[in-house]
Amino acid sequence: MRSLGVDLPGLSKKSIERRPYPPGQHGPKAARRKLSDFARQLMEKQKLRLNYGIGERQLRRLVKEARGSKTATGDKLVELLERRLDNVVFRAGFAPTIPAARQLVNHGHFSVNGHRVNIASIRLRAGDEITMREKSSKLAIVEEALASHSPLKPDWIDVRPDQRHVTVRDLPAGDAAPFPLDIQLVVEYYSKRM
Repeated sequence: MRSLGVDLPGLSKKSIERRPYPPGQHGPKAARRKLSDFARQLMEKQKLRLNYGIGERQLRRLVKEARGSKTATGDKLVELLERRLDNVVFRAGFAPTIPAARQLVNHGHFSVNGHRVNIASIRLRAGDEITMREKSSKLAIVEEALASHSPLKPDWIDVRPDQRHVTVRDLPAGDAAPFPLDIQLVVEYYSKRM
């Protein structure tokens, strides 16, 4: 996060507030050089990859799918990333980070529309209902995450924390990412490489 210069809420609960300079020996006193176009594009792509916890191959596949849609490529890419089950569990406040949400999903603590799921990359649709299993609702990590009152709850999902229930009301918009992002740079990055 410090090398990118931005807080990524999906990656860590920590903030770069205390040390807002790049990591390394010369971080605090190093003057920021002007970044090339490639460096800016790469940084934006890495923000997406690191925040959502996906690999390069997975991101390429999503970009290819976003290109094939009728909407703007960047907006569709953000929508596809935001609709992942692990992200919705995180944004609903049931987990402190996306990796923690992914682990909860992988261990079978959630069901989607009444069916138990253990694949974190499942893409949710409008109207889907995510429910935490009865046995899992008292897990310490979930209680702690709900008590922290995350301000990241988007307006496209309805959350009932007392019932451990989430409903996807709408599909997320292109500006739904919870951190500053220039999605056009990501699209430009892949336009030259695909």
